[in-house]
Amino acid sequence: MSDVVAFAGHQVHVCRYREAGTLLDWLGRDLRGRTVLDVAGGDGYWAAQARRRGARAVSIDLARHKMVRGARLRDAPALLEGDALRLPLRDASVDRVLSICAIEHFDDGPASLREMARVLRPGGELVMSADCLSRREEWPALFAAHARRYHVKRTYTHETLGGILADCGLEPVEHSYQFRGRAAERTYLGLSAYGGRFGFNAAAPLVPLIAADDARRPNTRGSIVLVRARKPH
Repeated sequence: MSDVVAFAGHQVHVCRYREAGTLLDWLGRDLRGRTVLDVAGGDGYWAAQARRRGARAVSIDLARHKMVRGARLRDAPALLEGDALRLPLRDASVDRVLSICAIEHFDDGPASLREMARVLRPGGELVMSADCLSRREEWPALFAAHARRYHVKRTYTHETLGGILADCGLEPVEHSYQFRGRAAERTYLGLSAYGGRFGFNAAAPLVPLIAADDARRPNTRGSIVLVRARKPH
């Protein structure tokens, strides 16, 4: 039953299914022999998906109650209690780093990226997403409600992330925005601010419509930014 509940919570979701699915595709379909670290991975659900692809998967988070739930997953990864700003791992010890909409909640986002870069092996890759909310000035009350509810400290664009990643010694490879259109971004903020506990989940039927709309829009702005970067050899 734990897997069914986790699937409903993580994948029956207006943004997380496509967001995390893209990041997992960037990680690769065959992860055999690779060590994958999910930073701020909560219950470890997405790290478990990497494990299903053959990875040695590790999820790090500070929320012990989430890890207790995650330990019951069928393909549970290794679950470590730890701080994203001080990762309890050796230098150059992992092949891939995954981080799903976590950095915007950290007091020091650049410090967390330096830690992710530190533990990444040369030739390894970081795939991540973050809140961008490029039109937040149009709906300040909605953005304020979103930021309060989800403890958002800072938003990012692919340019700002690219600069921070470069300072960490990583080379940006590609990026993608989701919820690119004005109506889509307004929907995202409205669901976040007033959708209730299950608002994002209830709006899951909108996923194909939003994906089709995104495909028609320039890849320059949106609610969520996804970035892939590589550590040079």
